[in-house]
Amino acid sequence: MQAEQIKALIESQIPDCDVKSVEVQGDHIGLVIVSPAFAGLTPVKKQQLVLATLSAQFADRSIHAVDYIKSFTPEQWQAQQ
Repeated sequence: MQAEQIKALIESQIPDCDVKSVEVQGDHIGLVIVSPAFAGLTPVKKQQLVLATLSAQFADRSIHAVDYIKSFTPEQWQAQQ
């Protein structure tokens, strides 16, 4: 899958999501995502939310693995900048 396809897919399924970065290396990807939907979630719950948006791509093997997910609320993202 192309980075833009992955970005569009995630942004369409997580409320008010802004995918800042998609790094594609073959069938492995890395993600940086900002969304208020992450507020109050544990790191594991954040990962589960993101991975659920890609379940069809795991099933058809267009994505084999997500190497990293860096997830932030808008406030956390602002503090990083």
